[in-house]
Amino acid sequence: MGEGLQISKNVSLEEALALALKLPPKERLQRIEQVASSAEREMEALVPEEEQSQEHWGRKLLSLLDELGPIEMKHPEIEDPVEWVRQIRREEREQRLGDWNEEE
Repeated sequence: MGEGLQISKNVSLEEALALALKLPPKERLQRIEQVASSAEREMEALVPEEEQSQEHWGRKLLSLLDELGPIEMKHPEIEDPVEWVRQIRREEREQRLGDWNEEE
């Protein structure tokens, strides 16, 4: 710990904490960082590798879209999205119902 603080190996947690609290603030922060990084390393070791290597869902979605390739659209010449939806619905309605107004 500090330059003037020497502790034996048989120190209780309470005694170690009391000694740590006697350290200057900067040195206390350094010890906190050491403990935190140590705990972080141990926690990462406990997490299964599958979870560690898990890719962000957005990246997975982008790679899936890349695999699918370009999407073929009906009527790409229609730029207005509202008009495009109307045209698609018109075609679907005609396909479903046929032309009932057809004169023979």
